[in-house]
Amino acid sequence: MLPSPARLLVLCVVVCCLLALHHVYQAKAGDDSDGASSSKAVDTRGMRFVNSRQKEAYIVLQTWKSTAIYSDPNNFTANWVGPKVCDYTGVYCAPSPTNPSLTVVAGIDLNHADIAGYLPPELGQLSDLALLHLNSNRFCGILPTTFRRLKLLHELDLSNNRLVGRFPKVVLSLPSLRYLDLRFNEFEGAIPPALFDRPLDAIFLNSNRLRHGIPANLGNSPASVVVLAHNALGGCIPSSIGRMAATINEIILLDDNLTGCIPPEVGQLHNLTVFDVSFNHLRGPIPDTFSQMSSLEQLDVAHNQLTGAIPAGVCSLPKLENFTYSYNYFTQVPPQCPARSAGTGRMMDGQQNCIPGLPNQRSPSECSSDAARPFDCSKSKCSREGGGRMPSPALPMAPPPPQQSKGGTSRRRSNPPPSPVGNRPKNNIKPNYPPPPPVSRSSPSTRSHSPPPPSQTPPYLPPSLVPPPPPSSSLLPPPSYPSQPSASTTKQASAQPNISTSGVLSP
Repeated sequence: MLPSPARLLVLCVVVCCLLALHHVYQAKAGDDSDGASSSKAVDTRGMRFVNSRQKEAYIVLQTWKSTAIYSDPNNFTANWVGPKVCDYTGVYCAPSPTNPSLTVVAGIDLNHADIAGYLPPELGQLSDLALLHLNSNRFCGILPTTFRRLKLLHELDLSNNRLVGRFPKVVLSLPSLRYLDLRFNEFEGAIPPALFDRPLDAIFLNSNRLRHGIPANLGNSPASVVVLAHNALGGCIPSSIGRMAATINEIILLDDNLTGCIPPEVGQLHNLTVFDVSFNHLRGPIPDTFSQMSSLEQLDVAHNQLTGAIPAGVCSLPKLENFTYSYNYFTQVPPQCPARSAGTGRMMDGQQNCIPGLPNQRSPSECSSDAARPFDCSKSKCSREGGGRMPSPALPMAPPPPQQSKGGTSRRRSNPPPSPVGNRPKNNIKPNYPPPPPVSRSSPSTRSHSPPPPSQTPPYLPPSLVPPPPPSSSLLPPPSYPSQPSASTTKQASAQPNISTSGVLSP
């Protein structure tokens, strides 16, 4: 009896990952030699290169193609032949920042190539890289420790692959890194606290297997976007979050198994436009300090165990477009917060609470249960310890509403993110950024906004290699930098809600 196609696929993935791990661990012994042992197999006799850096890049790329790429169904690497590496599909060159007379490989963009293979340690020899975009492929294995040599790397996008292991701490040693996207992989274990001490502008870790809570030093991060959704983190929202007021625009913590109360320090985030903590086990009231969040547009606290009255100031926020507070135990709502939208231009969803006189609320027995009792946040362990990591019990959660046509509920990857990438003209690199947050399962029409791209473009890429700024938003002025203008926050609806969580454009 022949094995089914599904079993063959699983077998192929397992073999691929085993081979990747074998090669990576084999290379560890020769790590100090920059992977030169395997690169010696590349024959450069009779070839003429523009400079030695392009020759080195040729050796690395040929090693990657011949030893670590097992399938390239869209032929992205078909023209990776010959010494002219700057003409390779997905490879982009620019003058070296240390020697402008040298043209070097400054970027690799293989987004949506559907390539199967692994990341060989030789990639660490591409020390001139500023951009490495590999999202929506089938790369498996672990991140090579040789990546620590990529001192100029500004953007690292490895989302929607099959990478495994503990959080790759090698990314913490990259001094120029500002944009980190590890979404939709199989990374596990704890988020290292050092991540939030790095000068990152965007952090995307959603849809992995991360656990052990949000580090208490979350507030140290200067990021404008933090997305940790769809992990089994547990623990509390750190009270240090209030220290992010100067920079944070969006924070997405949905489906993270969080407990405790929403810290009142969240109300200090006056530049925040999106706050999503839905599908957790949060208790207590919505803090009154939320009335100070004058930039807030999207607020989703649905599917928790929140109680008490909705603060009147929340629904009076000037820019609020969507407020989803369904599937909690709220008992009072001000006139500004209808349970359902009624031609106001705002999306309000307050179904399945305990609000007298409103339709589609919980049953009397649910509203008299232990879960509906008011909770004193001052007595919670989170409040005493300042939030952050702590064990989280597996608390029961209210079932989600019936499935909507536009909102799935799968926590794991379904299809690759949209916007396929083909062969693009040279001198017109447009690195893609991740898609916006998912449409809320509790409010299918919820629209969350895309965060801005990294705060600065890579320092030495010429205008021809720098992605153009997205359309400007009137919601917030763009940050100003002394050397060059920066792209401002954009807004984009999510067409495929289960594919990814928060970003600028599809990867």
